[in-house]
Amino acid sequence: MSSTPGTETATLAGGCFWCLEAVFESLRGVSSVIPGFAGGTTVNPTYEEVCTGTTGHAEVVQITFDPAVISYRDLLEVFFSIHDPTTLNRQGPDVGTQYRSAIFYHTEEQRQMAEAVIAELEASKVFDLPIVTEVVPLTAFYPAEDYHENYYNLNPNQPYCRTVIAPKIAKFRKKFQDRLKA
Repeated sequence: MSSTPGTETATLAGGCFWCLEAVFESLRGVSSVIPGFAGGTTVNPTYEEVCTGTTGHAEVVQITFDPAVISYRDLLEVFFSIHDPTTLNRQGPDVGTQYRSAIFYHTEEQRQMAEAVIAELEASKVFDLPIVTEVVPLTAFYPAEDYHENYYNLNPNQPYCRTVIAPKIAKFRKKFQDRLKA
């Protein structure tokens, strides 16, 4: 599922896709981040349908990256540092199955890496509670409507962006300063 030669694709769910997109698009080696939906039963769902919690989809980002610059493991390290993988169907103020923590793997190698990283985090007791992140195969990805793309950068003064996304980005930038795009 690579979009161009020399790239790989990762699909991750960790709450609101606006938060995930804003973080992952600033990493060196990431060429695109597309907000969308995965893991549900409705074909080509709309944002409004997914928000009802009845489609089974999670809000996800599909990340195209150059593994020579940033590894899948590096992406998972960032992923587990920017959301709470111990809360079932919830991230902060966002509640529902559409906000669950999930890794939708594209290859067997991605599945193995995801499970290994989770096992390492559990063994080192990084989190006080058990990790509930699903590790499941990607069966379909549906891009969200165009207005969701680059949402944070286009709407920095929107209340959700100021109160939820901006603090998350600040924490991320401080921790991963060496991995940011110039």
